[in-house]
Amino acid sequence: MTWSEMQPLLEQGTVDTLYMVLWATVVTVIGGLPLGILLVLTDKGGLLQNLPVNKVVGAIVNVGRSLPFIILLIALIPFTTLVVGTFIGPTAMIVPLAIGAIPFFARLVETAIREVDHGLVEAVQAMGGGIPTIVRKVLLPQALPSLVSAVTTTVIVLIGYSAMAGAVGGEGLGSKAVTYGYQRFDTTFMLVTVVVLVVIVTVVQLIGDGIVRLLARRGRTA
Repeated sequence: MTWSEMQPLLEQGTVDTLYMVLWATVVTVIGGLPLGILLVLTDKGGLLQNLPVNKVVGAIVNVGRSLPFIILLIALIPFTTLVVGTFIGPTAMIVPLAIGAIPFFARLVETAIREVDHGLVEAVQAMGGGIPTIVRKVLLPQALPSLVSAVTTTVIVLIGYSAMAGAVGGEGLGSKAVTYGYQRFDTTFMLVTVVVLVVIVTVVQLIGDGIVRLLARRGRTA
């Protein structure tokens, strides 16, 4: 396959991959952020200590993290069809991508929130601050660099997931690699697809690291 033949395939594959990953990341953050905060607040010694709720939520998160994505993808076909109307295409793949990433991101959020100095929480409590105030004014701002790192890691994981999704009708670079590389024994196309994925991951990591460093500098000067 010549470069002129590869280029439109790679461009469409890249667009589809970024589309899936972008929207899956949005849904993942919306779902995983409150879940991770809930795990911290309901844990022993937390502001909303409730061990039964913590154990149930923790178990659900652990089950979600333990499932191989390809199995989850297939198991969610009926649910994806119910939500989107089809289980094929980049839009349909957003559903399993997000569901697969939410438990992973929730644990990263939990870890980030636990790193916040408890003395700051106690200071806000002493001034009469309630739980919503503590979450908005202390936990999230103080954990922001770690949360950005968590989002960066999650995006990279989703890029890998999207490549697997391409093998079962999800489009994107994974689909192009299977259809035009593997099935047609085109090693060159496969290698170029891998290089494109590596470049995307590298750019995402560099952007994430840059934001973390910027936040860290602002935190030191504040």
